[in-house]
Amino acid sequence: MLSTSTTRSSNRSLHVNCLFSAEINLEKRSPYCSSGWTRINGRCFRYIATPMSWSRAEKNCRSMNANLASVQNIGEYYKIQKLILMRSNKYTETWIGGSDAQQERLWLWSDGTPFRFTFWCSGKPNNLRTQNCLRMNYRGKTMFYLKKKPCSEWFIFVLLTLHVFYQ
Repeated sequence: MLSTSTTRSSNRSLHVNCLFSAEINLEKRSPYCSSGWTRINGRCFRYIATPMSWSRAEKNCRSMNANLASVQNIGEYYKIQKLILMRSNKYTETWIGGSDAQQERLWLWSDGTPFRFTFWCSGKPNNLRTQNCLRMNYRGKTMFYLKKKPCSEWFIFVLLTLHVFYQ
C-alpha cells in the first residue's frame, strides 16, 4: 500500500511517499543447535573427546561461548548420558560443570544456574577438601561422582551453550 502526503511551509512543498507492508510472517520458528551440538530440553550440549583438567575444560568451553554442562533434572541427566554413550560407545567418565572449589560444601554450576539437582553415588559427597570437581559415569555407573583428587585429573567433558538458534 502506497500513501502520499503533502506538507506546505513558507512556499515550499514536501512530498512524502510511505510504503506500508501488510504482509506479516507468523510462522512458528523451531529452535536448533549449531552443527556438532545436540539439543536437549531446549539447551545445546556438545561432547568433547579430548581429555583435559576441569579448569582447562571450562576454559575451552568459554572459548566457544559455553560452559561445562549443568544438569537440571533426572531426564536431562539421562539424555546427556545417552549423548556420551553415542559419542564414545561407553559410559565414559566425563567432567560436567559442578564445583565446590570456591567454598567447601557450596556446590555451584559453572554456568551460574542454581545447583538443585543431585544424583550422587552412595556415600558422596564426603566433603573432603580435595574433592572439588564433578564428573559423571564413575566406573560406568549412572550417577555423579566427586573425584578423589584435585581437579587437575584429565577427563573428556560435555559442554553446554545457552545459544539456541531459530530457523
